[in-house]
Amino acid sequence: MKSILLSILGLLLGALTNGILVQIGSSLVEAPLGLDLSTEEGLAKAMPLMDYKHFIFPFLAHALGTLVGAYFVSKMRVNRTLINAMAIGFAFLAGGVMMVIILPTTPLWFILLDLIFAYLPMAYLGYKLGQIRQR
Repeated sequence: MKSILLSILGLLLGALTNGILVQIGSSLVEAPLGLDLSTEEGLAKAMPLMDYKHFIFPFLAHALGTLVGAYFVSKMRVNRTLINAMAIGFAFLAGGVMMVIILPTTPLWFILLDLIFAYLPMAYLGYKLGQIRQR
């Protein structure tokens, strides 16, 4: 039971981290042509007009959100820590795949970068960092 609750809390912490970074990114990087990126339709219209700079914070949000969630469950030393950390990675990966389906105009380079490097490797890194014992 503790393991499940801590995993849910890890998912929530990861999602909170993700949301905060997306908000920071949207305040620092202006949307192309003043388009509204807060809606699905706005994102779909803006996607072909976006530069590399528009994808930095979404990638960081996905990667660091996953890292924070996986780190949390690993640091809490729940049973089967690697499984829980990777489950968080797979949950966020599922969200990333859903975004690819929802926004098919996303550039292929970003889809590959995001799906390959932002989720499972960051979950594993969060697990490894969480296993480091403090002296």
